[in-house]
Amino acid sequence: MKSVILIAAALGVGIIGYTLWPSKGSTPEEHSEVAPPGGALVEIVLPDTLSSNAQIGKRGFEANCAACHGLNAVGQDGLAPPLVHRIYEPSHHGDESFQRAAAMGVRSHHWPFGNMPPIDGLTRGDVKMITAYIRELQQANGIN
Repeated sequence: MKSVILIAAALGVGIIGYTLWPSKGSTPEEHSEVAPPGGALVEIVLPDTLSSNAQIGKRGFEANCAACHGLNAVGQDGLAPPLVHRIYEPSHHGDESFQRAAAMGVRSHHWPFGNMPPIDGLTRGDVKMITAYIRELQQANGIN
């Protein structure tokens, strides 16, 4: 009986993941999938301007996050998920989720990339600026 419940739960998670995964040929707002090996996982529209906090956050993101999550948070095939994706919208992953991910790491749960380690050397203020940058990228792509 326990194995039937586990199989049903795994199927449910798989169906939800498939439903949320971006589809090919979508508009940029729907984050179309472009997954060449090691390449970006989504196409995005960049905002025309960034707030002062987001400009600071962009520098922090490029120094601490882009190696895995790709430039402009588009993810990297086989390495890390895109953060400009509806899974990371504020109503599902609030700003504190980014704080906790940087401070404590994250067990793999939405994507098949494995666990994210904690990121040493980032303060809560650093992560707040990085989150501002991610949120402005998301907003430019219809994720509110």
